[in-house]
Amino acid sequence: MKAAAVVGGIIGVAAGGTALAVALAKRRRDDPEDPLADEPLGLLPPTRTCTVAATDGVPLAVEEVDPPDGGKPALTVVFVHGFALSRRCWHFQRRDLAQLVDPRVRLVLYDQRSHGRSGRGDPASSTIEHLADDLAEVLRVMVPNGPIVLVGHSLGGMTIMGLAEKDPDLFADRIAGVALIATSAGEVGKQGLPRPLLSKRSPVARGVGQLAEWQPGLVELVRGAGGGLTRQAVRLLAFGTRGVSARLVSFMVEMLNVSSVGALTNFVPTLSSHNRYAALAGLAHCRVLVVSGDKDRLTPFQHAERIAAELPDAELVCVPGTGHMIMLEQPELVTGPLVELIRACAKGKRRKWWRRA
Repeated sequence: MKAAAVVGGIIGVAAGGTALAVALAKRRRDDPEDPLADEPLGLLPPTRTCTVAATDGVPLAVEEVDPPDGGKPALTVVFVHGFALSRRCWHFQRRDLAQLVDPRVRLVLYDQRSHGRSGRGDPASSTIEHLADDLAEVLRVMVPNGPIVLVGHSLGGMTIMGLAEKDPDLFADRIAGVALIATSAGEVGKQGLPRPLLSKRSPVARGVGQLAEWQPGLVELVRGAGGGLTRQAVRLLAFGTRGVSARLVSFMVEMLNVSSVGALTNFVPTLSSHNRYAALAGLAHCRVLVVSGDKDRLTPFQHAERIAAELPDAELVCVPGTGHMIMLEQPELVTGPLVELIRACAKGKRRKWWRRA
């Protein structure tokens, strides 16, 4: 039941476990007055959009945001989103960083393969290794010069680790800073997502994948028919114990409903086998920020602590009461440290400290 509940929350199709999600979600209430009623979630206009072809030809949807005053940026910030999401999940960071003038920054956001508006990869290419190759290609095409700050959430953080494993010299030469948000360097099934779900032989994952291949329309119908139940599962699994805007939950459901169920299940094996603690050594030459919520049910805070233990110069930020979608749930507590990281990278400073937000 637990595995089915997680699949229901992340992919929004599994029926099993939804009753449990509803029962638990009823224990807490969203804020009665929605503070995000007028927020254009995921609708901010970019300066430019384009498509970058991955090395195997998969089209990757990319957008750019230039500094507001037209001045020369000190560096480029590249955002890498997590599993089942899209570049729209960075709404608040994109909104606020786009206004920075000290220093000026250029923003690059893209949808990972099989997510959002990017093309779908085949099962063989649905791996962190291929995602790392995609990130390398985005950097090659979109940021050929100048310093870079990489920001990754969940699977996006794993993608950055995959790139550090493949090309550690890039992090010594051009990557000035890295922000790892609600992610893990390994042992995902030990703490967080249950091991049975991540197994290649998982009947839940295999069953949903087979159903998607056999009758994709039926899967989408089941997902859409979930209605309020799916919202409750998303609320439980994506967020923490604080009050959450109803529009924010709807925004999450909207993002989750974009990507194909069959395409998403192809990533289950790579999540299961992910182990890149050794790859963290590639980040030793740049400044690293690690942010996590202490109510994250998918990648618990212990994962962030383990990453920080491997990178003693990293800044570790724990945000109490927040869950996996920390950058949406408490955006100011993610954007604030991120701005500090960007400014330190622009000035060439390195420092180490612990802070509990």
